[in-house]
Amino acid sequence: MSRTTAAVDTALPGDWEELVTTAVLGTDRRAPAGVGPGRQAAAVLLDAAAAATVRRRAGLRPAPAAERPGPAPEDRRPALPRAAARRLAMLLADRPGASGTGRRGTAPDLMELLPQWLAVANARGFAPPPALLPALLDAARGRTDLRPSALRFAGPRALWLARLNPDWRFALRSAPGGGTSVPARHDTEGIRRLWQEGLFAERVAVLGALRSREPAAARDLLASTWATERAEDRLMFLDSLRTGLGPDDEPFLEQALADRSRNVRATAAELLSALPGSALARRMAVRAGACVAVDRTRDTPVIVVEAPHECDAHMERDGVVAKAPAGRGERSWWFGQLAESVPLGSWSRRLGGRTPREIVALPVADDWRSELHAAWCRAAVRQRDPAWSRALLGEPSAPEAGGPGAVSLAERAKLLGTLGPAERAEWVAGFIETHGLSEAFQLLGVCAVPWAAPLGRAVVDALNIARDAGSYPWSFSGVMGLAERCLDPSEAGRLDALLAVPDEPEDASPGAGGYWSEAFQRLVTTLRLRAAMLAELSPPAP
Repeated sequence: MSRTTAAVDTALPGDWEELVTTAVLGTDRRAPAGVGPGRQAAAVLLDAAAAATVRRRAGLRPAPAAERPGPAPEDRRPALPRAAARRLAMLLADRPGASGTGRRGTAPDLMELLPQWLAVANARGFAPPPALLPALLDAARGRTDLRPSALRFAGPRALWLARLNPDWRFALRSAPGGGTSVPARHDTEGIRRLWQEGLFAERVAVLGALRSREPAAARDLLASTWATERAEDRLMFLDSLRTGLGPDDEPFLEQALADRSRNVRATAAELLSALPGSALARRMAVRAGACVAVDRTRDTPVIVVEAPHECDAHMERDGVVAKAPAGRGERSWWFGQLAESVPLGSWSRRLGGRTPREIVALPVADDWRSELHAAWCRAAVRQRDPAWSRALLGEPSAPEAGGPGAVSLAERAKLLGTLGPAERAEWVAGFIETHGLSEAFQLLGVCAVPWAAPLGRAVVDALNIARDAGSYPWSFSGVMGLAERCLDPSEAGRLDALLAVPDEPEDASPGAGGYWSEAFQRLVTTLRLRAAMLAELSPPAP
């Protein structure tokens, strides 16, 4: 017997972990049993590991065969046209790009086009090729923003696959019907049983589904177990009442104002303040009305504010948080919460019958303007009031970058969300024509896709002006990325004149002309690709 063989025989420990530990530490620090440190120790360790591996495998007993899965369900939707199927394979094979972060080159970022492709495919009712379902599930796994549309397109066969692969289990939680199916609307006993016995996710699903079709029945179901639910669960369940919120929900929400959890009370108060006819809204109107008045003794009427001096127990019950955030004055904090919960229609009665535009135009004494207008912004968004939103936004061509009441780009974006798509696009186009693109990125994000013609022209013209001025090109990469996804594909023809490398002014950033040329070429290529995608997804001509 050779020395190596003898060493292997003596170096075969019963515990596999012993070999692993020796390999991790290294044979210089810990040699196998029966062998001293040296060059031969590594060879002995590898021989011992090989022998131990064979022994471990030979000692395994065959496990019973798993139950054979049933066949995948049938997808009755029409199959994708061949060209669209090829396009989907290309989109799924593309690596996630860096659109909007200064990337170079003229190739489109295909992964960024996948959401639009899925939206059109879903709207037209196509079914995916079975061979692409794994890649589709992988894409949805990597991007949560894709999941709703990707799983809707993937259909029932994707759920069948998800039950066989732990990596795709998210689909069972995310897709309608992925877990326990919601009972039919007439199956009251099945709904009651699932609500009382189901897992938390199943209970959320059944409550949400019932709320969307029978709001009163969902509210009654929640009320039947409300007293025994955990605080964090009560908060989640209460949030479902946003769907179909109406006056009939007021008695239940009023009871929730006395909840033990501060978060539950705050959510109930927020929902009640979105109901202008609720008792809470009237109470808030009385409190805020006592704080705001018009001083007519001056040459010009002025709004004066006297913030509350304390936050009493009744205010706290109605959702006012007593403790102010760090760096915020208590009185202004309390006042802001009161003012944002007031039905906006009551301000006209309180302030002399003025319209929202006239109220917003009034000066406000003692530096209370920002606080008051910010509260009105929050109220306009919560109550979905377009008249107040228009007043607070003001004219897009105003000298200030924003309206008389908007305090930030984020507020303006939220206010725009209460307007119709056409009006929203027109306002943002006017803003860009006056103020350029430097502050418009957040506003563009709330505009409907594809952008309306006036908005598309405003964006392209502003980009062209920035290019001709020799502006720092990477500052506009985010807007350029948005334009690739949001411009109407029919705008591609208007951009051909912008593809050449422009003459760079003396004070331009080095290489700016080449970047602008590449960016516009990529924009045109992407728009034409989107046009081709839409054509491929069109039903065949009869």
